Amino acid sequence: MFHIKSIISACIALAVLLTSTAALAETVSPAAPKPASKKSAKKQSAKAVAAPAQDAVAPAQDAAAPAKVVATPTPSVAIPVDEIKLRSGPGDPVAGQDKAELCKGCHGEAGISMDPLIPKLAGQYGNYIAKQVRDYQGSLRTHMIMGAVAASVTDQDLADISAFFTTLPMMKGDVLSNNKVGKDLFEKGDLSRMVVPCNNCHGVTGKGQNPRNSAFPVIGGQHKDYLLGQLMNFKKGIRNNSPGGIMNITVQRLSDAELEALADYVSGL
Repeated sequence: MFHIKSIISACIALAVLLTSTAALAETVSPAAPKPASKKSAKKQSAKAVAAPAQDAVAPAQDAAAPAKVVATPTPSVAIPVDEIKLRSGPGDPVAGQDKAELCKGCHGEAGISMDPLIPKLAGQYGNYIAKQVRDYQGSLRTHMIMGAVAASVTDQDLADISAFFTTLPMMKGDVLSNNKVGKDLFEKGDLSRMVVPCNNCHGVTGKGQNPRNSAFPVIGGQHKDYLLGQLMNFKKGIRNNSPGGIMNITVQRLSDAELEALADYVSGL
């Protein structure tokens, strides 16, 4: 009798346990959705094709419209802000914009001169511009107009003006030259004559090697006539203010025709 009662009690306990487990399962796991009818499925598929997700075709607004920098000239090429600061030197480009009014008369409002014998200054290293003006002040370079202008500026004015021209859209050539002689000299040099490639110092596109190194200027996109004139001045010893006299040494090993080819190629960069 006791045995039969124990069996009955065990069965009742098992039934209660199974019922509780089923109830718990329904609470934890949501009921699976009922399968849609074929007609409903077709309608949903048609809507998905006709109206794709908006995020897939509409990029984020912030990515499409970067914030503008107020009152500060910006380059046309995407150059990091930190690099611009390094290239511009210690001056204030905003203050320099007003101070550069006299300079713009020859070098252009955007630092792009119309006269091929007057250098473009747009995107040039600020410290390089300042050094050249100081060389005019010290008669290391001579030019009737630049000598008078250089004498009229203070060190702070010079730093600000130089920074202004640095932050303008960088100079570039109108048409890439296919001058092979100039291209080879720029990219390969001529080791048989101990002529190092120009891009070793001036960068692969002539836009400078390093934002911290203003010793070697931006030359890519400069006027051909100005480039050739300066190369000839270095060759003749009229100009002697390159670091260690490297330009005088290098151009002495090149013919006038090679210098013209070089100027032609570099002006198109």
